[in-house]
Amino acid sequence: MSVMGRREDAKSGGMSGNDQVDRNPPVHSELPVPGWKRTRQPSAPRPQLSRDLIVDTALKLLDADGLDGVSMRRVADVLGTGPASLYAHVANKDELLDLLLDRVVAEIEVPDPDPHRWQDQLRAVGRQTYDVFHKHRDIAAVSLANIPTSHNALRVADGMLAIMLAGGVPPRIAAWALDRIALYVAADAYEGSLYHNRRAASGLSEDEFMQRYVNDVREFYEKLPGDAFPHLSRHIDQLMSGDTNDRFEFGMDMLIRSLSTYASPEQRST
Repeated sequence: MSVMGRREDAKSGGMSGNDQVDRNPPVHSELPVPGWKRTRQPSAPRPQLSRDLIVDTALKLLDADGLDGVSMRRVADVLGTGPASLYAHVANKDELLDLLLDRVVAEIEVPDPDPHRWQDQLRAVGRQTYDVFHKHRDIAAVSLANIPTSHNALRVADGMLAIMLAGGVPPRIAAWALDRIALYVAADAYEGSLYHNRRAASGLSEDEFMQRYVNDVREFYEKLPGDAFPHLSRHIDQLMSGDTNDRFEFGMDMLIRSLSTYASPEQRST
């Protein structure tokens, strides 16, 4: 029942020609909600779920909170859905982590093999892999004890193998070196992420945390009894020298120099 009266022509008692009913009233973007009615505001449309969107979301969680922050439930919460919806695209968390690793490894570029620059190329790929792992918190942990099976992991492994073979490294030696170099890079990057997590838990800035850590380590070694540990006591300065990058580069150089002794004679000096 309407509580609003109709406007009528004073003379005829009916509606005037100028007061025709507007069948298409203007649409207002927002209208007040009557207090006596129950209503529900429409929610924002959910993004169309896909494997790529799930991995994109997991990567953001990884970069923000590390691997501990990545779970099927958290990804689902961010996407405004339930975990069950994710299983139509990803089998389980293990597959999600594999996909996440493949997405990260996609950032690594491998050059075409150059027999005259194979050692420099190998160093560059190792350095790039380390930087990419470091950029994405503790993703390096996923690569440990993980045989390359995804497209990008296989692409990088195949490219590194090609570089060593082009440098005259025998196939079996190149195959084993591929495994050792990958392990070295991942382990070094993962150790860096552990320090990052400790620093975050301490509430200190990166400079403050590292300064305190270095001071504590030096103080410990300076207090070692020299008669029991003469070499450690005598070479504290050398033990404490160099930063993370210096030591990583040294490790790569040590591995590749050793590897070069297996190469064919004409390639050893390149």
